[in-house]
Amino acid sequence: MNQIGGTPLVRLSRLFPEQRGIRAYAKLELMNPSGSAKDRPALRILEHAWKDGRIGPGSVVVESSSGNMAISMAAICRLLGLKFICVIDPRTAKQNIEIMKAYGAEVSYVADPDPATGEFLPARLQRVQELLALTPDGFWPNQYGNPHNYLAHSEGTMPEIVRELGRVDYVIGGVSTCGTMFGCSAYIHASGLPTKVVAVDAVGSVIFGGEKGPRKFPGLGAGIVPPFAMERFMDMAISVTDREMAIACRELAAAESILAGPSSGAVIAALQSIIGELPDGSVCAAILHDRGERYMDTVFNDEWMETAFGPL
Repeated sequence: MNQIGGTPLVRLSRLFPEQRGIRAYAKLELMNPSGSAKDRPALRILEHAWKDGRIGPGSVVVESSSGNMAISMAAICRLLGLKFICVIDPRTAKQNIEIMKAYGAEVSYVADPDPATGEFLPARLQRVQELLALTPDGFWPNQYGNPHNYLAHSEGTMPEIVRELGRVDYVIGGVSTCGTMFGCSAYIHASGLPTKVVAVDAVGSVIFGGEKGPRKFPGLGAGIVPPFAMERFMDMAISVTDREMAIACRELAAAESILAGPSSGAVIAALQSIIGELPDGSVCAAILHDRGERYMDTVFNDEWMETAFGPL
Protein backbone atom coordinates (compact mmCIF):
# COMPACT_ATOMS: atom_id res chain seq x y z
CA MET A 1 0.00 0.00 0.00
CA ASN A 2 2.95 2.34 0.50
CA GLN A 3 3.53 2.16 -3.26
CA ILE A 4 0.28 4.00 -4.02
CA GLY A 5 0.89 7.50 -5.36
CA GLY A 6 4.13 9.03 -6.51
CA THR A 7 3.27 8.05 -10.09
CA PRO A 8 5.51 9.06 -13.01
CA LEU A 9 5.04 12.25 -14.98
CA VAL A 10 6.25 11.91 -18.58
CA ARG A 11 6.54 14.27 -21.54
CA LEU A 12 4.22 13.48 -24.47
CA SER A 13 6.71 14.73 -27.01
CA ARG A 14 5.61 12.55 -29.94
CA LEU A 15 1.86 12.94 -29.64
CA PHE A 16 2.23 16.65 -28.84
CA PRO A 17 5.45 17.92 -30.45
CA GLU A 18 6.41 21.27 -28.97
CA GLN A 19 4.87 24.11 -30.96
CA ARG A 20 4.75 27.72 -29.81
CA GLY A 21 6.55 26.52 -26.69
CA ILE A 22 3.58 24.45 -25.49
CA ARG A 23 4.55 21.29 -23.55
CA ALA A 24 2.24 18.40 -22.64
CA TYR A 25 2.91 15.90 -19.87
CA ALA A 26 1.05 12.79 -18.71
CA LYS A 27 0.55 11.92 -15.05
CA LEU A 28 0.56 8.12 -15.22
CA GLU A 29 -2.02 7.23 -12.58
CA LEU A 30 -2.31 3.92 -14.41
CA MET A 31 1.01 3.03 -12.74
CA ASN A 32 -0.59 2.72 -9.31
CA PRO A 33 -0.35 -0.87 -7.98
CA SER A 34 -3.81 -2.04 -9.06
CA GLY A 35 -3.75 -0.01 -12.24
CA SER A 36 -5.70 3.20 -11.74
CA ALA A 37 -6.07 6.54 -9.98
CA LYS A 38 -8.72 4.93 -7.75
CA ASP A 39 -6.00 3.37 -5.60
CA ARG A 40 -5.49 6.75 -3.95
CA PRO A 41 -9.05 7.38 -2.68
CA ALA A 42 -9.66 3.69 -1.94
CA LEU A 43 -6.64 3.60 0.37
CA ARG A 44 -7.42 6.90 2.05
CA ILE A 45 -11.09 6.08 2.61
CA LEU A 46 -10.32 2.68 4.15
CA GLU A 47 -7.39 3.93 6.23
CA HIS A 48 -9.50 6.68 7.80
CA ALA A 49 -12.43 4.34 8.36
CA TRP A 50 -10.01 1.99 10.16
CA LYS A 51 -8.58 4.81 12.31
CA ASP A 52 -12.11 5.96 13.17
CA GLY A 53 -13.12 2.46 14.27
CA ARG A 54 -15.73 2.09 11.55
CA ILE A 55 -14.02 -1.01 10.18
CA GLY A 56 -11.66 -3.61 11.56
CA PRO A 57 -10.49 -7.17 10.91
CA GLY A 58 -13.32 -9.14 9.31
CA SER A 59 -15.51 -6.13 8.46
CA VAL A 60 -17.54 -6.17 5.26
CA VAL A 61 -17.07 -3.33 2.77
CA VAL A 62 -19.87 -2.79 0.23
CA GLU A 63 -19.45 -0.40 -2.69
CA SER A 64 -20.95 0.39 -6.07
CA SER A 65 -18.42 0.65 -8.90
CA SER A 66 -18.14 0.30 -12.67
CA GLY A 67 -14.68 -1.19 -12.38
CA ASN A 68 -11.58 0.69 -11.24
CA MET A 69 -12.70 1.58 -7.72
CA ALA A 70 -13.87 -1.99 -7.31
CA ILE A 71 -10.45 -3.32 -8.25
CA SER A 72 -8.70 -0.88 -5.91
CA MET A 73 -11.05 -1.66 -3.04
CA ALA A 74 -10.74 -5.41 -3.62
CA ALA A 75 -6.94 -5.29 -3.54
CA ILE A 76 -6.71 -3.13 -0.42
CA CYS A 77 -9.45 -5.01 1.42
CA ARG A 78 -7.55 -8.23 0.76
CA LEU A 79 -4.44 -6.74 2.39
CA LEU A 80 -6.41 -5.46 5.38
CA GLY A 81 -8.31 -8.71 5.95
CA LEU A 82 -11.68 -7.26 4.99
CA LYS A 83 -14.47 -8.82 2.95
CA PHE A 84 -15.41 -6.79 -0.11
CA ILE A 85 -18.72 -6.90 -1.98
CA CYS A 86 -18.98 -4.89 -5.18
CA VAL A 87 -22.25 -3.97 -6.86
CA ILE A 88 -21.86 -3.87 -10.64
CA ASP A 89 -24.06 -3.61 -13.73
CA PRO A 90 -23.95 -4.80 -17.37
CA ARG A 91 -21.55 -2.03 -18.42
CA THR A 92 -18.76 -3.38 -16.21
CA ALA A 93 -15.99 -4.82 -18.39
CA LYS A 94 -15.55 -8.58 -18.15
CA GLN A 95 -11.83 -8.19 -17.45
CA ASN A 96 -12.57 -5.85 -14.53
CA ILE A 97 -14.92 -8.40 -13.01
CA GLU A 98 -12.28 -11.13 -13.32
CA ILE A 99 -9.61 -8.90 -11.75
CA MET A 100 -11.73 -7.94 -8.75
CA LYS A 101 -12.69 -11.58 -8.24
CA ALA A 102 -9.01 -12.54 -8.39
CA TYR A 103 -8.46 -10.19 -5.45
CA GLY A 104 -11.23 -11.99 -3.56
CA ALA A 105 -14.18 -9.68 -4.18
CA GLU A 106 -17.74 -10.94 -4.13
CA VAL A 107 -19.89 -9.51 -6.93
CA SER A 108 -23.54 -8.47 -6.69
CA TYR A 109 -24.97 -7.96 -10.17
CA VAL A 110 -27.72 -5.42 -10.92
CA ALA A 111 -29.33 -6.42 -14.22
CA ASP A 112 -31.95 -3.69 -14.58
CA PRO A 113 -31.66 0.11 -14.38
CA ASP A 114 -33.55 2.26 -11.93
CA PRO A 115 -37.15 2.54 -13.23
CA ALA A 116 -37.47 6.24 -12.40
CA THR A 117 -34.28 7.45 -14.11
CA GLY A 118 -33.39 4.64 -16.50
CA GLU A 119 -29.87 4.70 -15.03
CA PHE A 120 -27.91 1.88 -13.42
CA LEU A 121 -26.16 3.98 -10.76
CA PRO A 122 -29.28 4.62 -8.63
CA ALA A 123 -30.14 0.91 -8.92
CA ARG A 124 -26.63 -0.04 -7.81
CA LEU A 125 -26.81 2.33 -4.85
CA GLN A 126 -30.17 0.86 -3.86
CA ARG A 127 -28.59 -2.60 -3.90
CA VAL A 128 -25.76 -1.32 -1.70
CA GLN A 129 -28.28 -0.20 0.90
CA GLU A 130 -30.08 -3.54 0.73
CA LEU A 131 -26.81 -5.40 1.31
CA LEU A 132 -25.85 -3.11 4.20
CA ALA A 133 -29.21 -3.77 5.85
CA LEU A 134 -28.34 -7.48 5.80
CA THR A 135 -24.78 -6.92 7.03
CA PRO A 136 -24.53 -5.67 10.65
CA ASP A 137 -20.81 -4.86 10.37
CA GLY A 138 -21.06 -3.49 6.82
CA PHE A 139 -19.34 -0.28 5.72
CA TRP A 140 -20.17 1.81 2.65
CA PRO A 141 -17.15 3.83 1.46
CA ASN A 142 -19.47 6.04 -0.61
CA GLN A 143 -16.92 7.12 -3.20
CA TYR A 144 -19.55 9.50 -4.61
CA GLY A 145 -19.70 11.68 -1.50
CA ASN A 146 -16.84 10.75 0.83
CA PRO A 147 -14.50 13.76 1.19
CA HIS A 148 -11.51 11.43 1.38
CA ASN A 149 -12.10 10.75 -2.31
CA TYR A 150 -11.13 14.25 -3.39
CA LEU A 151 -8.69 14.79 -0.51
CA ALA A 152 -6.60 11.92 -1.89
CA HIS A 153 -6.02 14.09 -4.95
CA SER A 154 -5.83 17.52 -3.32
CA GLU A 155 -3.14 16.17 -0.98
CA GLY A 156 -1.56 13.73 -3.44
CA THR A 157 -2.06 13.91 -7.19
CA MET A 158 -2.00 17.67 -7.75
CA PRO A 159 0.84 18.49 -5.30
CA GLU A 160 2.95 15.83 -7.02
CA ILE A 161 2.34 17.42 -10.42
CA VAL A 162 3.21 20.90 -9.15
CA ARG A 163 6.35 19.73 -7.34
CA GLU A 164 7.67 18.11 -10.49
CA LEU A 165 6.69 20.68 -13.10
CA GLY A 166 6.90 23.84 -11.03
CA ARG A 167 4.51 25.78 -13.24
CA VAL A 168 1.30 24.16 -14.47
CA ASP A 169 -1.01 26.21 -16.66
CA TYR A 170 -3.61 23.52 -17.40
CA VAL A 171 -4.48 20.25 -15.70
CA ILE A 172 -6.79 18.00 -17.72
CA GLY A 173 -8.62 14.96 -16.36
CA GLY A 174 -11.76 12.89 -16.70
CA VAL A 175 -14.80 12.99 -14.43
CA SER A 176 -17.14 10.38 -13.02
CA THR A 177 -17.46 10.81 -9.25
CA CYS A 178 -15.47 14.02 -9.94
CA GLY A 179 -13.20 13.28 -6.98
CA THR A 180 -9.95 13.56 -8.97
CA MET A 181 -10.58 16.92 -10.61
CA PHE A 182 -12.47 18.39 -7.65
CA GLY A 183 -9.44 17.51 -5.52
CA CYS A 184 -7.00 19.03 -8.01
CA SER A 185 -9.12 22.19 -8.07
CA ALA A 186 -9.20 22.35 -4.25
CA TYR A 187 -5.40 22.28 -4.09
CA ILE A 188 -5.05 24.87 -6.84
CA HIS A 189 -7.39 27.32 -5.09
CA ALA A 190 -5.94 26.72 -1.62
CA SER A 191 -2.44 27.37 -3.00
CA GLY A 192 -3.44 30.43 -5.00
CA LEU A 193 -2.19 28.93 -8.25
CA PRO A 194 -3.25 30.26 -11.68
CA THR A 195 -3.66 26.70 -13.05
CA LYS A 196 -6.81 26.15 -15.10
CA VAL A 197 -8.81 22.95 -14.53
CA VAL A 198 -10.13 21.22 -17.64
CA ALA A 199 -12.75 18.59 -16.81
CA VAL A 200 -13.41 15.95 -19.46
CA ASP A 201 -16.79 14.24 -19.62
CA ALA A 202 -18.35 11.70 -21.96
CA VAL A 203 -21.03 12.57 -24.49
CA GLY A 204 -24.18 11.02 -23.03
CA SER A 205 -23.25 12.00 -19.47
CA VAL A 206 -25.28 14.58 -17.53
CA ILE A 207 -22.58 15.71 -15.09
CA PHE A 208 -22.20 19.14 -16.70
CA GLY A 209 -25.71 19.43 -18.04
CA GLY A 210 -25.35 17.38 -21.20
CA GLU A 211 -28.18 15.36 -22.69
CA LYS A 212 -28.40 11.84 -21.30
CA GLY A 213 -27.51 9.15 -23.81
CA PRO A 214 -25.83 5.76 -24.20
CA ARG A 215 -22.16 5.39 -23.27
CA LYS A 216 -20.08 2.40 -24.26
CA PHE A 217 -17.34 2.67 -21.64
CA PRO A 218 -17.47 2.67 -17.83
CA GLY A 219 -15.37 4.99 -15.71
CA LEU A 220 -16.18 8.28 -17.43
CA GLY A 221 -19.35 10.31 -17.06
CA ALA A 222 -22.51 9.54 -15.12
CA GLY A 223 -26.26 9.40 -15.59
CA ILE A 224 -26.82 11.53 -12.49
CA VAL A 225 -24.93 14.54 -11.15
CA PRO A 226 -22.57 13.40 -8.36
CA PRO A 227 -22.27 15.48 -5.17
CA PHE A 228 -18.78 16.76 -6.01
CA ALA A 229 -20.13 18.29 -9.23
CA MET A 230 -22.77 20.36 -7.45
CA GLU A 231 -20.13 23.09 -7.09
CA ARG A 232 -18.53 24.37 -10.28
CA PHE A 233 -14.87 23.52 -9.80
CA MET A 234 -13.61 23.55 -13.39
CA ASP A 235 -12.57 26.40 -15.66
CA MET A 236 -13.43 24.46 -18.80
CA ALA A 237 -15.59 21.40 -19.50
CA ILE A 238 -15.17 19.30 -22.62
CA SER A 239 -17.34 16.37 -23.71
CA VAL A 240 -15.79 13.60 -25.81
CA THR A 241 -17.55 10.91 -27.85
CA ASP A 242 -16.90 7.19 -27.35
CA ARG A 243 -15.26 7.04 -30.77
CA GLU A 244 -12.97 10.00 -30.05
CA MET A 245 -11.76 8.53 -26.77
CA ALA A 246 -11.16 5.10 -28.31
CA ILE A 247 -9.23 6.53 -31.26
CA ALA A 248 -7.13 8.66 -28.89
CA CYS A 249 -6.27 5.55 -26.84
CA ARG A 250 -4.87 3.94 -29.96
CA GLU A 251 -2.99 7.09 -30.97
CA LEU A 252 -1.45 7.29 -27.49
CA ALA A 253 -0.29 3.68 -27.74
CA ALA A 254 1.11 4.19 -31.24
CA ALA A 255 2.91 7.47 -30.52
CA GLU A 256 4.04 7.10 -26.90
CA SER A 257 3.79 3.34 -26.20
CA ILE A 258 1.39 4.10 -23.35
CA LEU A 259 -1.48 1.62 -23.15
CA ALA A 260 -4.33 3.41 -21.40
CA GLY A 261 -8.07 3.02 -20.98
CA PRO A 262 -10.95 5.02 -22.51
CA SER A 263 -11.12 7.68 -19.78
CA SER A 264 -7.45 8.42 -20.48
CA GLY A 265 -8.20 8.48 -24.19
CA ALA A 266 -10.89 11.06 -23.51
CA VAL A 267 -8.34 13.26 -21.74
CA ILE A 268 -5.95 13.01 -24.68
CA ALA A 269 -8.75 13.76 -27.17
CA ALA A 270 -9.78 16.79 -25.13
CA LEU A 271 -6.23 18.12 -25.04
CA GLN A 272 -5.91 17.57 -28.78
CA SER A 273 -9.08 19.63 -29.31
CA ILE A 274 -7.85 22.69 -27.40
CA ILE A 275 -4.06 22.70 -27.69
CA GLY A 276 -4.12 24.93 -30.77
CA GLU A 277 -6.01 27.57 -28.78
CA LEU A 278 -3.76 27.62 -25.71
CA PRO A 279 -1.41 30.53 -25.06
CA ASP A 280 2.19 30.20 -26.22
CA GLY A 281 4.44 28.47 -23.70
CA SER A 282 1.61 26.72 -21.83
CA VAL A 283 2.50 23.76 -19.63
CA CYS A 284 -0.22 21.07 -19.62
CA ALA A 285 -0.61 18.05 -17.35
CA ALA A 286 -2.98 15.31 -18.53
CA ILE A 287 -4.09 12.76 -15.94
CA LEU A 288 -4.18 9.25 -17.42
CA HIS A 289 -6.53 7.36 -15.17
CA ASP A 290 -6.22 3.64 -15.90
CA ARG A 291 -4.48 0.89 -17.86
CA GLY A 292 -5.48 -0.23 -21.31
CA GLU A 293 -4.94 -3.96 -20.84
CA ARG A 294 -8.49 -4.14 -19.48
CA TYR A 295 -9.86 -3.08 -22.87
CA MET A 296 -8.11 -5.46 -25.24
CA ASP A 297 -11.43 -6.89 -26.43
CA THR A 298 -12.90 -3.44 -27.11
CA VAL A 299 -10.72 -0.36 -27.67
CA PHE A 300 -7.71 -2.33 -28.89
CA ASN A 301 -9.67 -4.88 -30.92
CA ASP A 302 -9.99 -3.87 -34.59
CA GLU A 303 -13.09 -5.97 -35.22
CA TRP A 304 -14.90 -4.57 -32.17
CA MET A 305 -13.92 -1.02 -33.10
CA GLU A 306 -15.22 -1.34 -36.67
CA THR A 307 -18.46 -2.88 -35.44
CA ALA A 308 -18.93 -0.12 -32.90
CA PHE A 309 -17.75 2.90 -34.91
CA GLY A 310 -17.36 1.92 -38.54
CA PRO A 311 -14.13 1.89 -40.57
CA LEU A 312 -11.18 3.24 -38.58
